[in-house]
Amino acid sequence: MELIGYGLAVLIGLLLSLLGGGGSILTVPVLVYVFLIDPKIATAYSLLIVGVTSLIASVNYMRKGLASPKTALFFSFPSFIMVFLTRKYLMPLIPEELFRIGNFVFSKDTAIMSLFAVLLLLASSSMIRNNRKEINDLDSARNKLNYPLVFSEGLLVGILTGIVGVGGGFLIIPVLTAIIRLPMKLAVGTSLMIIAINSIIGFMGDIGKHEMDWAFLTSFIGLAVIGVGIGLYLSKFISNRMLKPGFGVFILIMGCWILLKELLLK
Repeated sequence: MELIGYGLAVLIGLLLSLLGGGGSILTVPVLVYVFLIDPKIATAYSLLIVGVTSLIASVNYMRKGLASPKTALFFSFPSFIMVFLTRKYLMPLIPEELFRIGNFVFSKDTAIMSLFAVLLLLASSSMIRNNRKEINDLDSARNKLNYPLVFSEGLLVGILTGIVGVGGGFLIIPVLTAIIRLPMKLAVGTSLMIIAINSIIGFMGDIGKHEMDWAFLTSFIGLAVIGVGIGLYLSKFISNRMLKPGFGVFILIMGCWILLKELLLK
């Protein structure tokens, strides 16, 4: 199982670099279900893994002009503040056992993973059903941005990212494409910048709370970086029209599987 898990680490890096998200969708389930890491610790690990991997991938997109640093900053500023506050102060307030029905215990861990799954389902709907015409002119897309909207969406995504412990690409990409109306490839590069900032600062809120296995984290991140290289190469041959619905179907499948695992197969 560990060999499978390390193989999936490469896939995580590939998805992040290719889709601007999705890596975190796999990271938490892989850490929890394959490596049997406690969900609370897995969410902390995920923030570091996804943050470092996204930072490396975003550099390449910035070099090609396929990222909007201004959008990333307007989105990230409120978002990373909410990620840090949520991880530092809100999460410790949530009790370990929320309620019990017979032999079924709805715990904090179950709540985290179930919320994660519901967010996946909502995000997948916006990606699969969004048929609005994209703006293909990158300069035009940047100039038409509604920055107050970008800021408010950053607040919401920051809170959700802090709770579920993922970089938020599966939320950020639908927001950037369906609401803020960025072309998919510009959204990918911008999303990677946002994820890197949010994840690394969110991880800082967990430092000192858990004992970290740095050897494991280094190995996992190293393999994910290999996946980044593969994804950056493949991105040259894949169109926006293929990326968006493909990403939507992927996160729909993941959301259904996690809900099934958490609520029916325990």
